[in-house]
Amino acid sequence: MKFKRIFLMVLDSLGVGETTDAINFGDNGANTLGHINENYDLFIPNLKKIGFLDTLNLSENSSVEAYYTIAKPINAGKDTLNGHYEMVGIKNDVPFKTFNNGFVYDILVGIEEITGRHVIGNKCCNDDSIIQELGERQVNYGSLIIYTSADSDLQVAAHEDSISINQLYEYCEKIRALTLKEDWRIGRIIARPFTGTPGKYKLLTTSRRDYAVKPPKKTVLDSLLEANYNVIGIGKINDIFDGQGINKNIKASNNTEAINKLTDIMDKKFTGLCMVNLADFDSLYGHSRDVEGYAKAIEELDVDIPIILNKLELDDLLIITADHGNDPTFKGNDHTRENVPVIIYSRNFKEPKRLPQFETLANIGATIAANFAVEQPEIGTSILDELI
Repeated sequence: MKFKRIFLMVLDSLGVGETTDAINFGDNGANTLGHINENYDLFIPNLKKIGFLDTLNLSENSSVEAYYTIAKPINAGKDTLNGHYEMVGIKNDVPFKTFNNGFVYDILVGIEEITGRHVIGNKCCNDDSIIQELGERQVNYGSLIIYTSADSDLQVAAHEDSISINQLYEYCEKIRALTLKEDWRIGRIIARPFTGTPGKYKLLTTSRRDYAVKPPKKTVLDSLLEANYNVIGIGKINDIFDGQGINKNIKASNNTEAINKLTDIMDKKFTGLCMVNLADFDSLYGHSRDVEGYAKAIEELDVDIPIILNKLELDDLLIITADHGNDPTFKGNDHTRENVPVIIYSRNFKEPKRLPQFETLANIGATIAANFAVEQPEIGTSILDELI
């Protein structure tokens, strides 16, 4: 075992340029980090030191303090589940379905039948505007606000005074079972309770609950658990894998809280993997096409980087990557098919440098598996021996 603890940080949606197959997704020209930097002139000296900006063109940097490269996604979709699945060794050839024009009639009827509630909304929305628009109607009639983001999800919102949070969770569990049909193949059902008064409704982010499909195959996370290593998930990691392969779940409602929970865990003694997702990049800024907000969030992360690096033990490894792109300068409000950055840092590295491009995100999971001498995933190649 080269590293006793590995920390895997996923910068949700922070891609670094179009993939070779981006044209198949209508995403040729997308570049999340590149276009943010062009429009905002990022000040990220700490991320720059570890090669973050070098991932944009894979330039040679002799003074870099971490190994760096990019990884090309090979899974069929450009959504959260596919990106994370691939990262831990799952090849998925069938994308989850999206419903940017609303859900089909059969889904809506099915929801009404199993919940006994009328549904309202049924459109694509990436912020809380649908809550402001329909919140009062939901409260008055006890309906369920049904909507989706550009991701493969079905979100169910209700005011906590109209439908209790536990009741909303029960409805979402039933909807999860309903939507497991292969014809629909929805990645996540998301319970979105809210509170407040007309014009001032507010989503209760700490009470959000995601009901994802179970991973279709064994992951590196499962292999680690089977070998009695710790697998800690921070943020929405537990929801993404529906709890499978994780033995400690730590909730976080935003990037700041997730980073704080990460640094807390770094003070604990354990052996294994800690995986954290920083969701604000995607949910707050990518989908809403907020370039400035996205840029400021990256700069806020940069401030935290020295704290994270200083907490690493000599036998710790930090990997920073992303699951897909979501270029805030691009058309529409969907994810974008992009390569993702890969930054690998240890205080013990002697001469870190640029690595060859990863042909799949699964190289990350394969490297983690090799470090802990557990079963290698079905895809991906370990680069553990190259880290010296």
